[in-house]
Amino acid sequence: MGVFIADVRPRWSDMDVFGHVNHASTVTLLEEARVDLLFKEAVRQGAGGMTQGVVVARLVVDYHAPLVADGGTVRVALRVREMRPASFTLDYEVHSGPTADDPVAATAETLLVPYNTESGRPRRLTEQERDFLAAYRSNGA
Repeated sequence: MGVFIADVRPRWSDMDVFGHVNHASTVTLLEEARVDLLFKEAVRQGAGGMTQGVVVARLVVDYHAPLVADGGTVRVALRVREMRPASFTLDYEVHSGPTADDPVAATAETLLVPYNTESGRPRRLTEQERDFLAAYRSNGA
């Protein structure tokens, strides 16, 4: 596979006084795309362990063009850049519209850590989670 595509819809309330989707709302759009991958798609493929807990340990967003809420969806492409025993990095490419031909408005990365909410501690990725994430590795591995 190599890439997961999520279509998310910015809301009118996401725009700031300059008519752009603001930073906090962009981060929420990234979260919505990540939930589609790690909770919905992972569960569908039998790797639903992260629904029990995963935390964002690091977030970086780079803006390349304004993102505007015009009633339509935007395309968010997600790839797994790196996997370690107890963490993984997701890369995001946010297009200003629903296709890969639409301009890239933002790129981002999150470092994610599987988390055991009962013990309050990070945990290692399970074999099923590693297999699921490997299908979305950016290097095709």
